[in-house]
Amino acid sequence: MEIQKIGQIGVPVKDLERAIQFYKNKLGLPHLFTAGNLAFFESSGTRLLLSLPESDEFANASSILYFQVEDIHASYEELLSKEVNFIDEPHLIAKIGQTETWMAFFNDGEGNTHALMSEIQEK
Repeated sequence: MEIQKIGQIGVPVKDLERAIQFYKNKLGLPHLFTAGNLAFFESSGTRLLLSLPESDEFANASSILYFQVEDIHASYEELLSKEVNFIDEPHLIAKIGQTETWMAFFNDGEGNTHALMSEIQEK
């Protein structure tokens, strides 16, 4: 397993519309798209995700680092063998055009939640 880069940083928000306006109009980040309770921005090759908490488990979360890997299933298995505590298994998060985004969330032992992510192009 090799982490390629931090592909996305998730920032929990309380008011999605207010947060969109701040990052778009005040910081001037390019708004990529909004899908449901998620808003995506571009920042020099790193995607910024603004989101409302999915569940109580994420309600008091800090920013989430999304570590991009080529093969999420193999990376997941390798980290499991190293006793990394995963919250869930790799699963499809979104399909936009020909791209599927897969993620698996884990704890770092310090109370922080992070994720593996893989973007797979359909053939």
